[in-house]
Amino acid sequence: MYLLQWRYLRTGSGIWEDAVHRTLTEFLFRAFVAKAVFNISQTSGLILRLKADKTLGALCGYDSGSQLPSESTFSRAFADFARDGIAQKVHVALIEATVKDKLFGHASMDATAIDAREKPSPEPKREAAPKVKAKRGRRKKGEQAPVPDPKRIDLQPLRSLEENIADLPVLCDIGSKSDSKGHAMHWIGYKLHLCVLDGDIPGAAILTSASLHDSQSAIPIMQMTDRRVTHLYDLMDAAYDAEGIRAFSQAQGQVPLIDANARRGQKTPFSPAQKARYAQRSSVERVNSALKDSYGARFIRVWGVAKVMTHLMFGAYGGTDCPAHVLTGLNTAVFWLQMQTRWGRRALTGRKQPIQGAGARVCAQIL
Repeated sequence: MYLLQWRYLRTGSGIWEDAVHRTLTEFLFRAFVAKAVFNISQTSGLILRLKADKTLGALCGYDSGSQLPSESTFSRAFADFARDGIAQKVHVALIEATVKDKLFGHASMDATAIDAREKPSPEPKREAAPKVKAKRGRRKKGEQAPVPDPKRIDLQPLRSLEENIADLPVLCDIGSKSDSKGHAMHWIGYKLHLCVLDGDIPGAAILTSASLHDSQSAIPIMQMTDRRVTHLYDLMDAAYDAEGIRAFSQAQGQVPLIDANARRGQKTPFSPAQKARYAQRSSVERVNSALKDSYGARFIRVWGVAKVMTHLMFGAYGGTDCPAHVLTGLNTAVFWLQMQTRWGRRALTGRKQPIQGAGARVCAQIL
């Protein structure tokens, strides 16, 4: 199966120990993609759907002669996928094989709240720094003020992507932000930071603690995107209005278009050309909405950042809105599954009715 890129998978242990187990793992991977595409919240519902829908079962590798795995088998496979980061590795391989050589005009970045069914982790205790007794009164003439500790945004351009990601908090905690109407909202869980390319293609994704501010992940996600594709403009909202982010984007060879934050003083309006380009940032809003409404991001039934990220990445496969992505290498099963959803059908062919009859049988025979 093209999607899995088996060179990334572990050998010698786990459920893909030999060729037979690799095939079974491939079927399980397809089934998890189908679960996200059809927005099935529970594994038991997926098994019932595979039993009832023979065409879908054949596309996932479970024909009439195959026995469907139990819920526990699906659970163990999902745990292995999450432990080894298979979903993220497949996404990287997919981007490199299909759109790496293309030039994109815009990369839109935003973060969205991810509710989780787990308790927020307690804040780690910080070691108290030794107190230095400051002198009373004003400093003497010529005396230098103490140098403040550098901020995370100041340190990130000097570090590698791996170091920056390791520095971001990933434990489940409580997040707070204002919605589009200005009302405060709170949630327990995580925050998904996305970079979406032209065509509503998820180019990079990072999952962090819910309490992390959007701007703290901007430089790492720009580093991740630059490794994978070439683009011209970085589009961000007012939460990313920081001089360090602008400078890093320019140093990478892109043009930053960041909405000015009113708290930083007078707001400089975009020119008409910049305003037209900035309107393309709606792509990341569409992808965030589609992931939650149509591809399982509202039904988080797993615990831990690794499993939650794997669950979200399966939804990202199903929600990729790019015909070239499908026609140049995306697995035929995922293509067919997309065609069964209203969003995918309209994006790929403009059809409003699902593929049935001979068309569905042809897709099954291709596999």
